[in-house]
Amino acid sequence: MVEKTILVIGTYDTKNDELEFMASKICALGGNVKTLDVSVLGDPAQPTDFSKHDVAEAGGSTIKEAIDSGSEHVAMQIMSAGACALARQLNNESRIDGVIILGGTMGTDLALDVCHALPIGVPKYVVSTVSFSALIPAERLSPDIQMILWAGGLYGLNAICRSSLAQAAGAVLGAACAAEPAVSGRPVVGMTSLGTSCLKYVKTLKPALEARGYEVAVFHAMGMGGMAFEQISSQKGFVCVMDFAGCELGNLLAGSVVNAGKDRHRAAGRAGIPQIVAPGCMDLIDFAGWQEIPEQFKDRPIHTHNKLVKNTYYNADERREIARELNKRLGESSAPTHLIIPREGIEEWDRPGGDCHDAEGLAAFIGELSTTVAPSVQVTELDAHINDPDFCATALEIFDQWVAVGKVPAGAS
Repeated sequence: MVEKTILVIGTYDTKNDELEFMASKICALGGNVKTLDVSVLGDPAQPTDFSKHDVAEAGGSTIKEAIDSGSEHVAMQIMSAGACALARQLNNESRIDGVIILGGTMGTDLALDVCHALPIGVPKYVVSTVSFSALIPAERLSPDIQMILWAGGLYGLNAICRSSLAQAAGAVLGAACAAEPAVSGRPVVGMTSLGTSCLKYVKTLKPALEARGYEVAVFHAMGMGGMAFEQISSQKGFVCVMDFAGCELGNLLAGSVVNAGKDRHRAAGRAGIPQIVAPGCMDLIDFAGWQEIPEQFKDRPIHTHNKLVKNTYYNADERREIARELNKRLGESSAPTHLIIPREGIEEWDRPGGDCHDAEGLAAFIGELSTTVAPSVQVTELDAHINDPDFCATALEIFDQWVAVGKVPAGAS
């Protein structure tokens, strides 16, 4: 096993035993550790590689300022800023190969910030008493974060929590040994979609783009996929995006937990990434299988997709609202933006005879989308369905034009 160094982060004044247990496991497996203390009031049992004073200063503050704030929240934000800065610096200098962070709600808040500070491809493991909790919204999760529930470990070591801590230590070291940088020899196009039973364009577009010398990353637009898509866009991880599955925006507006955060459809535009957009599946609202259906939707037929997801459709007024909001967000873009509007339908089940066919609702949506588009956004309206060949041909034509004029870099030969 090639030696790898893991950054171990936590409050060493109160959780020294747990943090040292994980560090000893990593070392026993052949890894190295660097330790970083984010305590405020107390001191560790033994010195760490990065003291709480180092951390506070890296964040542009001091431990005295954290204490004098009189607020746990303010103090932890000071430590979070410093931990992020140090983790980013250590990674940039190739001094660490992964990070593991332990905590309760305070430590988890900090952990999520640190994981966001590190690029995709760097193993990130969070050991938390609130792992997978509804307390953690989608936008707080970095695309490749890993979590394990810190079961039975709130106060001191025991057989139950040792099991979780040992797994976490092995997992982060194993991930560091197996990790590959998220770097491609070809330019990457980001694309959103759902399953090919309702949106079929990926079957045509992915091989067509690959033949042009691009790599294509397709994101499942069911909350976490859209979150990862937005975050990688914000880090300029794509040369162009084809954002053709926008159901997460409607979910957000309707109060569904199946959303990608408040900034869906904004990151590419803010990052200057050219984007081709279409309103795939924006007639459907998705709910978590466990989620209580809001009163306004209870008179509509509910389709149970599986035990995780159920959905129904929007009425005409709701579709108009979604169209306006999508156009508002696209209008904020600083990058070339082209909206394709397929007038004959936006997912397979809305075709005549399909379970979600609603000609009036579709017409309301398409009409609003057409009339409220921002002046800065180019528009192509098609007398076609999103799953028809004409849709893919149009998307590729726009893409090829952008390549020809240099808005998108040419693919690898």
